[in-house]
Amino acid sequence: MSKSSEKEDLFQDKISRRKELYSLLGRLPERNRPMTVKLISREETDELIIEKLLFDINGQELVPAYYTRPKNSKGKIPAILFNHSHFGQYEVGKDEYVKGRKEMQKPPYALALARAGYAGLCLDMWAFGERRGKTEADIFKQMLWNGQVMFGMMIYDNLRALDYLATRDDVDNKRIGTIGMSMGSTMSWWLAALDDRIKVCVDLCCLTDYQALLEADGLALHGLYYYVPDLLNHFTTSQINGLISPRPHFGLAGKLDPLTPLQGLEKIDKNLKEIYRRDGVPEAWQLKIYDVGHLETAEMRQDIMDFFKKWL
Repeated sequence: MSKSSEKEDLFQDKISRRKELYSLLGRLPERNRPMTVKLISREETDELIIEKLLFDINGQELVPAYYTRPKNSKGKIPAILFNHSHFGQYEVGKDEYVKGRKEMQKPPYALALARAGYAGLCLDMWAFGERRGKTEADIFKQMLWNGQVMFGMMIYDNLRALDYLATRDDVDNKRIGTIGMSMGSTMSWWLAALDDRIKVCVDLCCLTDYQALLEADGLALHGLYYYVPDLLNHFTTSQINGLISPRPHFGLAGKLDPLTPLQGLEKIDKNLKEIYRRDGVPEAWQLKIYDVGHLETAEMRQDIMDFFKKWL
């Protein structure tokens, strides 16, 4: 088989596997259902423009979001889809993006990204921020009865957020990245695996190998949202992340973080090194393990910003 034929087969296999992965996410709204976006408010600081938006995305409930960009930016600029974390702090949601949180470095990512020349978008996910009327458990159970998967509905909202970014005349839709910590980390690598409009993926403190988590009796460490029915009969963590290749992907983890057992990280790293080598871009995959727990350090923040600067 010629190299071109082999590459085409790999490309088609990834398309097929993406469809399979998406099919595990339950009964989702139509991918192309009409979407409307309302501007709620607009704020300017010395460095930043912050738009508060309200999306009608999924036909079930409205989705509040923040869109930010550098104050003095002109023309089309790269954008980052930011995915907020969990920490059991349901009141925070998208505010993590513009206000920060104690587990993450200062300044908040909205300002850090703006200073580096990026626009950014962050939604309140189901059960968080302004969407926290029902508990995570109640949402999960009700969705399950209706053939829906909570994480699938979260992913759906964020895929539609990508659709929205592609429509903005101030966004370079050939330079869209994604990042998140903890729950947001998992969202980042799932989104990048499912949609190649994401050109750079950064995940912080939640690149968890499923089998290693089982072996460590760590299922209770993740929220109910995390569990996708039948997933382990179709995919490993490495196989999902392999769908991101050959696009640049940076995983950051804490050596002392129980959510990402070390032996699982080593397995993922080995597998992804092989996939990226096969795809001819070994330098585009990087895993860095820091001597910390479940948090972002100043070194991590600098490494993340350097990675985006290099690849986006």
